[in-house]
Amino acid sequence: DVTKTVQIQRLLQMHPPFPQDPRIHSRWLAAADLQQEVCRHLAIYVPRIFCLGLSSSDREEQREELACQLLLLAPLEWLLLGGEPAAGLALLQENNQPSALCGHVFKVGEPTYSCRECAADPTCVLCMKCFLGSVHKEHRYRVSARQTFCNCGPQTVELSPFEMVTPSLRVLTLCYLSFQDPVAQLPTDMVGRAFSVFFIILKYAVDLLTWEHEDLLPAGLQPPERKDTYYCMLFNDEVHTYEQVIYTLQKAVSCSQKEAVSFATTVDRDGRKSVRYGDFQFCEQAKSVIVVSVSNRQSKPLRVQVMHSSVVAHQCFALKALSWLGQIIQYSDGLRRILCQVGLQKGPEGENSSLVDRLMLNDSKMWKGARNIYHQLLMNSLLMDLKYKKIFAIQFAKNYERLQSDYVKDDHGREFSITDLSVQMFTVPSLARMLMVEENLMTTIIRTFVDHLRHRDPQGRFQFDRYTAQQAFKPASVTSASTCRYVLISPPSKWSDQLRLKFLEGFYAFLELLKCMQGMDPVVRQVGQHIEMEPEWEAAFTLQMKLTNIITMIQEWCSTDERVLIEAYKKCLSALSHCHNSLPDGEQPISLSLAGHSVETFRYQVSQEKVSIHLPVCRLLAGLHILLSRTEVASHFPDPPLLIELPLRCLVLCAQVHAGMWRRNGFSLINQIYYYHNVKCRVEMFDKDIIMLQVQLASTDAPLILPTLCSRLLLFLDLVQQNTLIEEMLHLIIMVVGERYVAGVGQVEPYDEVRREIIHLLSIRPMAHSELAKALPENGNKETGLERVIDSVASFKKPGVTGRGLYELRPEWNRYFNLYFHHYSRADQSKAEEAQRKLRRQSGEDTALPPPPPPPLCPLFGSLVNLLQCDALLAIEGAVLQWAVEPSGGGWTESMLQRVLHLVGMALLEEQQQLESSSGDEDVTFNYTCKITR
Repeated sequence: DVTKTVQIQRLLQMHPPFPQDPRIHSRWLAAADLQQEVCRHLAIYVPRIFCLGLSSSDREEQREELACQLLLLAPLEWLLLGGEPAAGLALLQENNQPSALCGHVFKVGEPTYSCRECAADPTCVLCMKCFLGSVHKEHRYRVSARQTFCNCGPQTVELSPFEMVTPSLRVLTLCYLSFQDPVAQLPTDMVGRAFSVFFIILKYAVDLLTWEHEDLLPAGLQPPERKDTYYCMLFNDEVHTYEQVIYTLQKAVSCSQKEAVSFATTVDRDGRKSVRYGDFQFCEQAKSVIVVSVSNRQSKPLRVQVMHSSVVAHQCFALKALSWLGQIIQYSDGLRRILCQVGLQKGPEGENSSLVDRLMLNDSKMWKGARNIYHQLLMNSLLMDLKYKKIFAIQFAKNYERLQSDYVKDDHGREFSITDLSVQMFTVPSLARMLMVEENLMTTIIRTFVDHLRHRDPQGRFQFDRYTAQQAFKPASVTSASTCRYVLISPPSKWSDQLRLKFLEGFYAFLELLKCMQGMDPVVRQVGQHIEMEPEWEAAFTLQMKLTNIITMIQEWCSTDERVLIEAYKKCLSALSHCHNSLPDGEQPISLSLAGHSVETFRYQVSQEKVSIHLPVCRLLAGLHILLSRTEVASHFPDPPLLIELPLRCLVLCAQVHAGMWRRNGFSLINQIYYYHNVKCRVEMFDKDIIMLQVQLASTDAPLILPTLCSRLLLFLDLVQQNTLIEEMLHLIIMVVGERYVAGVGQVEPYDEVRREIIHLLSIRPMAHSELAKALPENGNKETGLERVIDSVASFKKPGVTGRGLYELRPEWNRYFNLYFHHYSRADQSKAEEAQRKLRRQSGEDTALPPPPPPPLCPLFGSLVNLLQCDALLAIEGAVLQWAVEPSGGGWTESMLQRVLHLVGMALLEEQQQLESSSGDEDVTFNYTCKITR
């Protein structure tokens, strides 16, 4: 290329000596202070090469790039390699033993692949090249876009599919394939030079990127002659819009709209851009206009600085130097390890004094471009080696609270923050558990999260209005919830005493968080006048959704160790007793009688008192109790005290809302009831309330519970809504006795629950795959279990005129349809009933919809069926049947009668199953037929 040759010749005439002449690096090697000599060279040439004006033409950029390579980087390569760089790099690459990890760093928006069948969690991703060369392209996989790096191993190594996508297993397996230290494979003289060069360049880059002076340079980098040339530098934020920035620039620097758009685009992409070049007064004038123009409309002005051209030039080369380091270490695993040692070596100041620490702790002060480049260098170096990844993870964990606090104050997205690298460390199970034990990571993460939620009521519960909710739950402040999920993503198979201790300490911290949610946003029924202003309700459900997966993961961890489970259960029980006192101060107990059974309780009316839908402590206890019921110690564990009061109030609130008693409370309450039953929240809300009632009824005589239930539902009073409330009570009893598809309550397999959900979804109408997936709850791996059971219960109907394929329920599964399925809304129940009756008419079958055969209960929940034959419930059923046959018609409804007959059918099925499984009449304890006959 003739043009390029001429450019090089002119450049060399301007900047002698010839850059690849050995005299430069020979002079450096002979210098008493190499760092001082290199910095003197940079002080001379960097300001002559970079930032010589606002011109950004391709020709100027090529000149700048060429001069940087020839005058600055090439001498460093000569010094590092001890000879001609091209030959030296080729030799290094030839003798290199590469890391087991691919290490491809994804750009923003680049597709990543995760195998849905083999991945241990959603963070195990592959690049396109590794994915296409693996067995996973034949599996079910997920494609997404994220900024991280590829953690798959080389395709030449024999690995199982699970190891191919699990960083922890793969790294632990492969990083010891080579027993020799890669640094030892390098020439001895090169090792010494590498330590020197890497330290000089990395320290230079860190000093400049963390430099806070606008007009001065670090010692040793002052240019031989100082000119009065400055830049007005505009920095990016996520507060101001494009239009505001463009308008302000047109006014401040007198540019055209096209130029202003170009400036704004570059600022948004790179994080900063110079918008004026000249003497100090000229640039300061533009800064003043920018600050004043935006401050008139915004509380926060645009960030703009007037910086000396030499400072900007050195910062530009600092980024080039970091990119150069990232390129050089790819030629040799030994050089990569040397850079890791240099970056993590503590300085004379002690704690947090290493070069990597300084970068990490100043992350929020840097602009986008600087962050992206040094993050990429960390991924290419520290995160590619298990030894240094561990050291870096320890430092990251030590400073987690400060890093998270800086990130919350920063207005940039997660993908531009150092906190985003937590996914690369905390998802490695061995590393996460080490940090949990040695650095108390789980407790630190949870307490950091709680510290950001400072808005409390006098009782210590979270309390948010619309403004504080936006501040508390902006994306930056909820990332700790994601980070906690990373730590808990893989339950341990073996426990140590230290791991038990630190996990329980983290569990106690999490319990304190849940205690602040217990009873938040209480509501009171509006009487006479409609509510004037809708209260804030979204914040509590946002928090609930963020914590749902964490609650599930904590329960999974507890299930793997009996000692941990027992201690967690005791602590949760104690926390609940502190949150709730069953008898209000000064309240006298009252006596209730039903069918000859009396019980003492206190007077509480949901329709008059404060009631909250948020009961996370109570629901966590329900989940732990189910886990405890699977162990051998459960039979020796004392039965819990009366715990149904709070979940019962919540269920009664829903019943009264359905009965139309809370119409004046507005849409906020309706929305809360909706999300309480919604697929995103119901697993840890509605479902757990039903379980808590089952726990209590399994350990208490049913006749003692039913009067309390009737009292809470106001059935002892004569209300207009009494019929609807009776229907709701009967439906609740159907759910408590009939919902057994939870392992520990009923004798079911893991995927029986998913199969039952699909049966009842397809009983409404045929559905597409996407509809089914959306209607099923996801686990921590974003899997629903749909694919494992769908083919056994449904047949796929190929796309027709509608353009999409639909799944239809196989006829043999229709007998498992339950009209009172607990996840049906009123609309779903009506549609399913109509569809099933129509289907049975078409096939010539009886159109009655009897209850399906239930799975057997687990031993600790076996007494639940006694509710069906208790005197109190039989008295209620008898009253409804009596009303139905009275000539005057009574106060019954068809829906009420249908529920009573459903309960009778459930009881008859239960008796039939006991008769079929027993060896004689003396083994049958459920004598429903005899009782109703009498």
